[in-house]
Amino acid sequence: MEIPKGQVLDLIRERVGGDQAAQAEQELPDQVDTERDAGLLEKFGVSPQDLIGKFGGLL
Repeated sequence: MEIPKGQVLDLIRERVGGDQAAQAEQELPDQVDTERDAGLLEKFGVSPQDLIGKFGGLL
């Protein structure tokens, strides 16, 4: 599942704060793939399941 980077950044900011979100903004692609980018997501404090749970029905 692909999720726009802005939505992922909002979740990171909400969960772990602005510093991690700023770093994630530099490293994440514009469209975050929950499978391909699972390692990066975990690095920034969110799991692919978090994103699917939050945005799965909205996309």
